[in-house]
Amino acid sequence: MASKQPWLNPAVALGGLSPLALLAVQGAQGQLGANGIEFALNQTGLFALAVLLASLACTPLRLITGWTWPARIRRTLGLLAFTYVSAHFLTYSVLDQGLDVRAMAEDVLTRPFITVGFTAFVMLIPLAVTSTNQSVRRLGFPKWQRLHRLAYVAAMLGVVHFVWRVKKDVTEPVLYGAVLALLLAVRVGEALRKKRALAAQRTA
Repeated sequence: MASKQPWLNPAVALGGLSPLALLAVQGAQGQLGANGIEFALNQTGLFALAVLLASLACTPLRLITGWTWPARIRRTLGLLAFTYVSAHFLTYSVLDQGLDVRAMAEDVLTRPFITVGFTAFVMLIPLAVTSTNQSVRRLGFPKWQRLHRLAYVAAMLGVVHFVWRVKKDVTEPVLYGAVLALLLAVRVGEALRKKRALAAQRTA
């Protein structure tokens, strides 16, 4: 059966990629300001974390409201988040470091905020690779679901990366962290509810 609102995922993808396309155009035209690389790093990092949190919000939103459309765009949002994380890493590795592998390795090993950011990026790679329906069938849903819970760990590391990056005014990263904590609370609450319901069925 054809899915309802077939335009939904293309619209989300188009809207989600628009800021990245605009950033690329501005960069090509030299319109990113005096420190264009830092601006690009900041923007891609912010969008990466925001879209990752949006993807994690889909299930809690469905649980709270009963709406079904958030579940239909969750995969698209997850892939958009990975796209922005990849753009963030490429900006750092190509534009900032000039593909100097030794310098990048030293950064990863000696600069904690880069260590956690790089770890989050690596965690998201298998999630992007296994985002297809074929991967769900091959791994089996329980194993696939456990793997994709790494998205929450990656988001936590992203918040830590953000806090350590800004150093002084941590208001914005703390807000992101609060959103993540709320999403986790909803998921944990739902898991506990299911556990209690299952226990009640077994004792009935």
